[in-house]
Amino acid sequence: MTQRPDPNKLFPREGNTNMCYIKNAIHNPDILIGDFTFYHDSVDPLLFEKQNVLYHYPVVNHDKLIIGKYCSIAHGTKFIFTAAHHTLHSLSTYPFELFDDWSHAGFVTEAWDNKGDIVIGNDVWIGYEAFIMSGVHIGDGAIIGARAVVTKDVPPYTVVGGVPAKPIRKRYDDAVIEVLLQAKWWDWDPQVVSDNVRALKDLDLAKIKEIAKLS
Repeated sequence: MTQRPDPNKLFPREGNTNMCYIKNAIHNPDILIGDFTFYHDSVDPLLFEKQNVLYHYPVVNHDKLIIGKYCSIAHGTKFIFTAAHHTLHSLSTYPFELFDDWSHAGFVTEAWDNKGDIVIGNDVWIGYEAFIMSGVHIGDGAIIGARAVVTKDVPPYTVVGGVPAKPIRKRYDDAVIEVLLQAKWWDWDPQVVSDNVRALKDLDLAKIKEIAKLS
């Protein structure tokens, strides 16, 4: 039996402070991060909440950042929330409501279009300096290319890239994807995951189905 992984430590590699398990560095209750999801930053990954989650005012907009388990998030990834989206439903895009001189113009949320939560699935890899826009949902197992700008939902186990991001290919055929989505290996006990890393790395479907009790 392998050593049981610990999701509650801050730095997953001893002596390496350039990556952290994000959930242990977050203080905002409207940022929800799953176990073992890490962020790598060449300067300071502990600033993730301040430097990577932008225009996020949940007290006003009631929006959340939700990221699943075992995600890999590269340096410079930005999550851009509702307050960055100046409204397209008025003649002017200028945010009059934000400033004292025009506070009579209306409630502050009229200055932008509310796109909603950003929801990232499990086992998602987000590449260097990608931008994830508000309202976007990214499915389990997806891969987001470096410097992609993701403006639309991404299906599970799909590779996307570009500006705006578009599907490049599926990682596996539909039958394999269905097995992986049913197996939900990220919800296994961490000890079970640790003992079966080789099966996950090798895409040993027989073993995965056995552990997940799939017929």
